Amino acid sequence: MKPIKKVTLIFTFIFALAFAFANSSTAQIPDEVVLSLKSGNAKVLAGYFNQNIELVILDDDNVYSKAQAEQILGNFFSRYQPERFSVLHQRGKEGAQYVIGTLVTKQGSFRVYFLLKSTGDKVIIHQLRIEKQE
Repeated sequence: MKPIKKVTLIFTFIFALAFAFANSSTAQIPDEVVLSLKSGNAKVLAGYFNQNIELVILDDDNVYSKAQAEQILGNFFSRYQPERFSVLHQRGKEGAQYVIGTLVTKQGSFRVYFLLKSTGDKVIIHQLRIEKQE
């Protein structure tokens, strides 16, 4: 094998390996999560909740069951009808990732934070925070 081909082959292998590790270390945000935040669909979003979730919505801060959190989030969406949601930042490693986004409603803008963890092929939301954006 020629030296140039050998170096190119090694470089390609290292690049592919690094790319594979970079992509596998962070969970992808499921499209349904983003769409449910955009549309205010608490039921679909709650489908991604852990059995118990730390939920912070405005001044309400507690750990709730999945069903309780869905109801609280549904009440929030009824009061603040979403117009759009956009992901501003996401970062993670080893099966966990946090996401920061902006939720624009007819009544104002909110900063949204959530923590995702991968368990096998399923992504679960362990924490969700929605805070009034100044």
